[in-house]
Amino acid sequence: MIHGMTSALASDRPNAPSNATSLAAAIVDGVSSVLAGRQSQIEVATACVLAGGHLLAEDIPGVGKTLLAQSVAATIGGSFSRVQGTADLLPADVVGSLAPNADGFGLHFRPGPVFTNVVLFDELNRTNARTQSALLEVMEEGHVTVDGVTHPVPSPFMVIATQNPVEMAGTYALAEGVTDRFMAAISLGRASASEELEVLTGRRGRTQLSGIAQVGDLSDLESGRAVVRRVHLADAVAEYAVAILHATRQHPRVRLGASTRGGVAMIALAKAFAVMDGRDYVAPHDVARSANCGLAHRLVLTGSDRDPAADVVAECVTSVPAPRR
Repeated sequence: MIHGMTSALASDRPNAPSNATSLAAAIVDGVSSVLAGRQSQIEVATACVLAGGHLLAEDIPGVGKTLLAQSVAATIGGSFSRVQGTADLLPADVVGSLAPNADGFGLHFRPGPVFTNVVLFDELNRTNARTQSALLEVMEEGHVTVDGVTHPVPSPFMVIATQNPVEMAGTYALAEGVTDRFMAAISLGRASASEELEVLTGRRGRTQLSGIAQVGDLSDLESGRAVVRRVHLADAVAEYAVAILHATRQHPRVRLGASTRGGVAMIALAKAFAVMDGRDYVAPHDVARSANCGLAHRLVLTGSDRDPAADVVAECVTSVPAPRR
């Protein structure tokens, strides 16, 4: 049973996904009660939850990345674990390892912190490449393999990772294969003066985290994800998405464009945005929005001028004409 439903449907279509729309609105409201401002970023995080993807939050320390992840996890419910990224963190510290049995004979598998519904991986880019790679299998396939034996993680499963800018001390650039596993990436940015006032007076911020109410159980989330998967995607809208993908690969400042996996994630996000808007079909603006939050972190740019990848994606979206309904 879903609690705290606060929004009505935005569509009058008879098959509009009302329960999933209400669940999404409740998640947004719950996170917004803690995190001051950042409405767009909260909506992207909620879309990731509904679409069954993983979220990467990129920014300088102290802007609320960890608080966002903790707030999202609190609204979802289920089991939760946190991993603190450090340079000496080993793959076994994340996915698990073999440990001796109590009687001293034989070995048994000891699960790592990824065996939970929501994993907060704080400062992922402070870990080395080997530890980052340990996440590839579990993020893509929902299980880990240790000593030739496969162990499934709980379902639903979601990784919310934070990373600091690569210019900061003690950070490593995330490998392309790792970033490609994240459905979307967001940057919170500095809070405005009014938002900081909300935090400093205690009306928002970490002091409010314990007051977040769980808005549904895991079966509600699974049902919502099933609704998202059934959202209709017209061929013309799918062709629009493909054209955006190809535009990223042909852009003169891009060395490595968005992958097909990126396209699949973009469509999943677009379907989630449609459900959040109370619709059972994907509109072109859903695709454009998902491209802007779901492709930039996947691009590898040429040169050393460090042009913002988000600007490149915005140019690609603008250059592709949207289909007319």
